[in-house]
Amino acid sequence: MKISFTLNGAEIRMETAPDRRVVDILREDLGLTGTKEGCGTGECGACTILLDGVTKLSCLMLAAQIDGREITTIEGMAKSGELHPLQEAFVESGAVQCGFCTPGMVMAGAALLEQNPAPSDDAIRTALSGNLCRCTGYQKIIDGVKQCCRKEHEKKEPS
Repeated sequence: MKISFTLNGAEIRMETAPDRRVVDILREDLGLTGTKEGCGTGECGACTILLDGVTKLSCLMLAAQIDGREITTIEGMAKSGELHPLQEAFVESGAVQCGFCTPGMVMAGAALLEQNPAPSDDAIRTALSGNLCRCTGYQKIIDGVKQCCRKEHEKKEPS
């Protein structure tokens, strides 16, 4: 089947089997290896992408589901060589350990902040609850999201 979609701001047109998994298209066909496959069953969140601005697990999505849609992967978060503010906050707060879960955590956190620029700790925990991390104990990840909120708030406040 022929599909077309927007990927990190670029128009993509390709031919693929309609039942091909999106995680495989991204990693194998398009070379975007930031989206990880941890479990293949939708349990870990390592494959989280944004589909039309909403978090989705790419290991559970099929090619036919992305036709005509907009996808953002971790590679699309940085703009003009500058990390996304949430990526910067993750680095500064030590929320990155082995890095395997990081792309999914960043995608879920960014989607949350788009909807709620000043979330509570509980809202952050809920938004990240579909993403598993075996290294950080989660607190540094929550701290990273909160740090991003503080920095973005400071940018908006007059000096």
